[in-house]
Amino acid sequence: MATGAGWAPARPIERHGAPRGASPRSKSVAPGPRRPSPSPARSRPAADHSGSADSCRVRVAVRPRPKNSEDLAHGADFNSCVELQPESKRLKLKKNNWSCESYKFDEVFSENASQKRVYEAVAKPVVESVLEGYNGTVMAYGQTGTGKTYTVGRLGKDDPSERGIMVRALEHILSSLSFETDWVAISYLQLYLESVHDLLAPEKTNIPIVEDAKTGEVSLPGAAIVEVKDLEHVFQLLQIGEANRHAANTKMNTESSRSHAILIIHLQRSTRRKEESSSSLYNDRHDTFPDDLPLVLKSKLLIVDLAGSERIDKSGSEGHMIEEAKFINLSLTSLGKCINALAENSPHIPTRDSKLTRILRDSFGGTARTSLVVTIGPSARHYSETSSTVMFGQRAMKVVNTMKLKEEVDYEILYKKMEREVDQLTSEMERQQKVIRSEKTQMEKRLKESERSFHDLRMTSNMQIENLEKEKRQLESAVKKLMQDLDKERDQNNLLSKQVTELEKLLNENKQQQLENLSKTKFLTDTTKEHEKEMGELLRKLEEERCCSSSMKDRMSVLQQQLCDAQSSAQESMAREMEKKLTKVTEEFTIQVQSLKEKVSGLISEKELIYDELKSTQEKVQQEMSQRQDLEDQIVRLKQSVSDNCAEESKTSCSMVRSGSGLGNTAFVSKSGKLREALSGQRGTISKIFEEVGLPNVLALLKSEDLDVQIHAVKVVANLAAEDVNQERIVEEGGLDALLSLLETSENTTIHRVTAGAVANLAMNGSNQGVIMNKGGARLLANVASKTDDPQTLRMVAGAIANLCGNEKLHLMLKQDGGIKALLGMFRSGHTDVIAQIARGIANFAKCESRMICQGHRKGRSLLIEDGVLTWMVAHSTMFSASTRRHIELAFCHLAQNEDNTCDIIASGGIKELLRITRESPREDTRNLAKKALDSNPAFLREIQ
Repeated sequence: MATGAGWAPARPIERHGAPRGASPRSKSVAPGPRRPSPSPARSRPAADHSGSADSCRVRVAVRPRPKNSEDLAHGADFNSCVELQPESKRLKLKKNNWSCESYKFDEVFSENASQKRVYEAVAKPVVESVLEGYNGTVMAYGQTGTGKTYTVGRLGKDDPSERGIMVRALEHILSSLSFETDWVAISYLQLYLESVHDLLAPEKTNIPIVEDAKTGEVSLPGAAIVEVKDLEHVFQLLQIGEANRHAANTKMNTESSRSHAILIIHLQRSTRRKEESSSSLYNDRHDTFPDDLPLVLKSKLLIVDLAGSERIDKSGSEGHMIEEAKFINLSLTSLGKCINALAENSPHIPTRDSKLTRILRDSFGGTARTSLVVTIGPSARHYSETSSTVMFGQRAMKVVNTMKLKEEVDYEILYKKMEREVDQLTSEMERQQKVIRSEKTQMEKRLKESERSFHDLRMTSNMQIENLEKEKRQLESAVKKLMQDLDKERDQNNLLSKQVTELEKLLNENKQQQLENLSKTKFLTDTTKEHEKEMGELLRKLEEERCCSSSMKDRMSVLQQQLCDAQSSAQESMAREMEKKLTKVTEEFTIQVQSLKEKVSGLISEKELIYDELKSTQEKVQQEMSQRQDLEDQIVRLKQSVSDNCAEESKTSCSMVRSGSGLGNTAFVSKSGKLREALSGQRGTISKIFEEVGLPNVLALLKSEDLDVQIHAVKVVANLAAEDVNQERIVEEGGLDALLSLLETSENTTIHRVTAGAVANLAMNGSNQGVIMNKGGARLLANVASKTDDPQTLRMVAGAIANLCGNEKLHLMLKQDGGIKALLGMFRSGHTDVIAQIARGIANFAKCESRMICQGHRKGRSLLIEDGVLTWMVAHSTMFSASTRRHIELAFCHLAQNEDNTCDIIASGGIKELLRITRESPREDTRNLAKKALDSNPAFLREIQ
């Protein structure tokens, strides 16, 4: 590390969101006007620069340290644990002479790789993304003394070829900017003893870390932000930071960094310049901002030089250095936990366990483009540290970031533009006001003229209205007289009509009397004739009156026509007609009211009936609500129990890992005993709750519409199925049918995972295995395996099928339902736990099949060979862990016992595998079984010879 001698620590200017285009200064200045707050940033997915689908994945490169003086001191006795394959980008890690593991990375450097080569492969793509407006992170991770600070923080002021990533990145950025429109500044911090210190302003310690609740962005208010213009200024600032960084001399490294160094490069670029160079990336700019708004790109680059992990017994740390090592290892452990959680798609990422993980929150699983270089040493003495570093890189490669572009409105340019527009609009408005005033004067003149003409028209119209009213009154008096005359004539007509009616009655009576008294005298006949004469006269008068009445009606119609012309003659007749209509409407309304009253009375009676039904329904609903409340309380208790179980298991497993790393086998056995006691206590609690709730109620929750309730119910059933005493009862109560229905209908990955685990527990009971197969369980499990890539779900499905493979009576049905092909197809996940279950299932199948052949119950070629299992075992027998290899070797030996499999074993190269098992298998019974298969088969012996 540079000592920084000869450089006085100049106090940098603190600038939080400094305005673009300001020049760098070395002393304090008076604060200028406050910059307006930025507009909400626009986020857009990143362009795929590499042309591959994993362009947003964390890219990891491996850089090995050359042999140092300590390694060279061993001479010919030096033993390297690393084999590099840069051409294929692979690295082999050798634990001993016969055991090694191969890992693939995005880049594997040779020991003599130059600093320029490392920068171009690791950091240059990230820097180019930062120049395009995306956030980026470049980080070095590895054991202490493996060259992290050399790779990242080497200044190389005298020898440019020795420059590290920090200097080269800033040189690249400065050469790509236009300082007329762009702005770049740096902050240089260290995380020492879990406290953030400013390396450019050493008096600033314990700087807080603030997270924006809306955007999730992490900031460090109080940290110095220094604007830079040239590379010389960069060297000055980095030398000051190196001089203030904590370092110490240990057995592993003479200049061991005792803190994590973080260089933050703040970049602001004008969008116009960017669009000139690559306009294709901004075709959708109008989707968020109008085309006329000036925009700026704001991005941030983090270059992190992590302190190396170390073991106290190797580094020889003492006193205060032990405390430093403890905090370094704790922060690196927290970072490893976050990487593990992100790689396994865990719902909870423990970023708040350490300040390091809080600062790097956006780098892993966030919106930044991240590159990681892991540094390792070649010595076999540090195999465990090298292996841990390599596995950290492997897990980091599984982390995927979603890159986002941040654009904001440049309010300075927008303010100037708006000022010009306001001036133009002001002049235009003044001109328009003059025009408006002249038009207003003309309109006022026209208005006065219109008012005068209107007044004249109003006077003439008033006179005409008065004349018309006089004529109307005259016509109304004439109409009244005519109406009186008409009433008199009507009264006379009524009297005549009555007389005629009476005379007609008398005439009728006389006619009857004439019919009855034909013998009456002539006097009566004469009298009758006289009466008839009088009748004729009366009829004639009546006819005259009718003619007179018709003439009066004609005259009346003429008068009515005249009255209509005067607009008031028909008022009385309209009033009468309205009275008639009103009477008619009143009668109809009365009838309708009567019918409505009848309907209302009917509705009231129906309402009373409905009210009675509603009251009974409410009582039923209250009963159901109380029952539902009881079930919800039981669910809450089950959830609490499950969460307590998960917490206890995680605490116990963590304590087991810690004890296993430092206390030996005795402590591990005691911890495992406590784990079994805790698990038995948890199962006892679940059983107690199960007895209180009842199995039917638990199984009823499997059909709940609430997904969380359904998941917790399946978990309870799975825990109950783990006990032998509950397995048959769950099947009898219909639990198996409900679980298989969930496998068939649900699309939720968690439901599939937990349900498969419950079926796997039920399949441990021999009597349940046949029921599961008869109900199509193997077919449903195979269907789930073909649809999902979740390793935990595949592990549960493989475990269930492996349990079914242990029943020789179900082998043929299992093959027909696709169980063997599904088991072999799950190898695509590459997950060690899934492969272990696959190997266990194949071993169970082969063992049971071998037993049936020995007992004479079955003959012929193995069903496993028909599905290609033998070829798979030969190709992958040495690629897995010891327990998985043991299962595969056992299955291979059992297949070799069947003479009908001889040709297939020879054709697939299985003889070499059997010979390897006899020599290398760690279990004596497996070696003896392989020797027995070779010695008992003449074809094998001939092939060996």
